[in-house]
Amino acid sequence: MPSLHPTVRTIKTYTVTPRPNPQAPRQFHLSSWDVAMLSSHYIQKGLLFAYPPNLLVEQIIEWLRSSLEEALFHFYPLSGRLQVATCDKGGVTCHVEMGYEGKGAELLHAVADGIRIADMMAADGQDLPKFLKDFFPLDLAVNFDGCTNPLLSVQVTELIGGIFIGCAFNHVIGDGTSFWHFFNAWAEITRCKAVGKDVMLSRPPVHNRWFIGGYGEPPIKLPYSSPAKFVVRFSPPPLRERMFHFSSESLAKLKAKANRECGKSTISTFQALSALMWRCITRARCFPPEQKTSCRLAIQNRARLQPRLSQNYFGNSLHALCATTTVRELLDNNLGWAAELAHQIVSNHTNSAIRDLVHKYMENPFVYSIHMFDIHSIMIGGSPRFDMYDCDFGWGKPLGSCSGGAHKYDGKISGYPGWEGGGSVDLEVCLLPEYMSALERDEELLAVVSPPVKLGVMLGTFSK
Repeated sequence: MPSLHPTVRTIKTYTVTPRPNPQAPRQFHLSSWDVAMLSSHYIQKGLLFAYPPNLLVEQIIEWLRSSLEEALFHFYPLSGRLQVATCDKGGVTCHVEMGYEGKGAELLHAVADGIRIADMMAADGQDLPKFLKDFFPLDLAVNFDGCTNPLLSVQVTELIGGIFIGCAFNHVIGDGTSFWHFFNAWAEITRCKAVGKDVMLSRPPVHNRWFIGGYGEPPIKLPYSSPAKFVVRFSPPPLRERMFHFSSESLAKLKAKANRECGKSTISTFQALSALMWRCITRARCFPPEQKTSCRLAIQNRARLQPRLSQNYFGNSLHALCATTTVRELLDNNLGWAAELAHQIVSNHTNSAIRDLVHKYMENPFVYSIHMFDIHSIMIGGSPRFDMYDCDFGWGKPLGSCSGGAHKYDGKISGYPGWEGGGSVDLEVCLLPEYMSALERDEELLAVVSPPVKLGVMLGTFSK
C-alpha cells in the first residue's frame, strides 16, 4: 500500500525551447475569450501509462523532450510569456511575448516513491487519491510578478509499473479542445520520431485569433489599474472527489428516458446526464424549495459561429451557459423536464447569440473568477468528446486520465470519455464531504451509474 503522504521527488528540470518559427509574431495578441481567463487556474490534465517494455526511463525522457521541442515549434504560443502592461491613460492590456528572454516550456522528470499504477486509479466507491495533485507542475495561480511563469509545464513521473504525464497549460492560451489538440499532436510527433519518420502533423494548429469587428485593433484593454485588481486567489474548502462511470448501455437508457418524459427526440446523451447530475446533487444538498439553482455547461463556439472556426483553432472559444430554476421545480418535475432546460440553453447558443455575448463583453471587458459561480449551482466542464485514449506516444493506449488540484470547488464536474469507448462517460465530481455522502446514496443516480472498467482489463491480463 502507498504511504499516506507519498514522496514525489524531482530528478531534473529541463527548459525546452523550440527552434525559431518564421510564422510566429513577436507579439501574439489575445482574443476576448482569452483575456477573460487571466485569473483562471492552469488546465491540469494528465495520462497514465503502463511502463513501456524494453525502454529505459532515460530514453523515454529524451524522446519526450525532443518531441516537445518539435511540438512547441508548431504550437509556438506555448513557448512565449504573458506580458501585462498598464496603459498611460488607465487600464491594462495583455499579450504573449514571443521574444521574451528565457522563453520555453518546462519538462520535469520526477519519481513517486512507492506509488503503483493501481494506486492512481480509485476503485469503485473510493475517492480519487489526494496525492494526484503532486503529479502536476506549477502553482495553481498565475504569477504576474515579472511574467516569468511558463505557459506550459510538463511533469513525467515514474511509478511502480508505469509513468504519468501531467500537463499544466495556461488557460489564457487555450481551452480544453486546444489542450487535447496539443497533447495528441505531441504524442503523434513522439511516435514519428521513435520510428524515424518525418513529422507531418495530421492536424496543424490554426493560430489566427478570432476578433469581432467594430472595436478597433487589439490588444483588448481591461478596465483595471493593475493585475492585482483582477487576479483572484482561491483556496477551496476540503472536498471529496470521485469518478463516476456510465456505460454506453446505461446512457442509452437514460437518454431514451429523458426524451420519453419530455415528449421529444432532441435531448442528447450529455444533456440527459447533465440533468441527472443536477437533480441528484441538488437533492443531496437539501437546499430550501424556493432556492434558485443553476446548471452551467461549458460550450465551445467553434462549430456554432458562422463562418465556422476550424476545429484546429488554437485558443479559447467557449462560453458557460446557464439553466436556472428553483429547487422545488427541479425536483418536483422529472428528468426529461430538467434535460429540456439544458437542451434549450444549448439550442439557443447560435451564431448571433455568441456574437451578442462578445459584443457585450467588449463593451465592458472583465476577467472571470471562480467567485462568480453560484454556490447553489453545478458547473460541468471538460467533454466526453475529447480525444484522450487515442493519445499514444508509441507505447500503447493510456490506462486512465485524471486532473490535478486546479479548478476544484464544490459543484465542479469534469467530463471524460470512458476508457472502453463506445459512448461511455466518466464524470469527475467535486463536492463538500456531506454532499458527496448523500449523493452516493441517491437512488436516481445509483440506477444509472456503472462499475468502472477493471485495471486487469486495461492491462490485458484478463478479459471482460
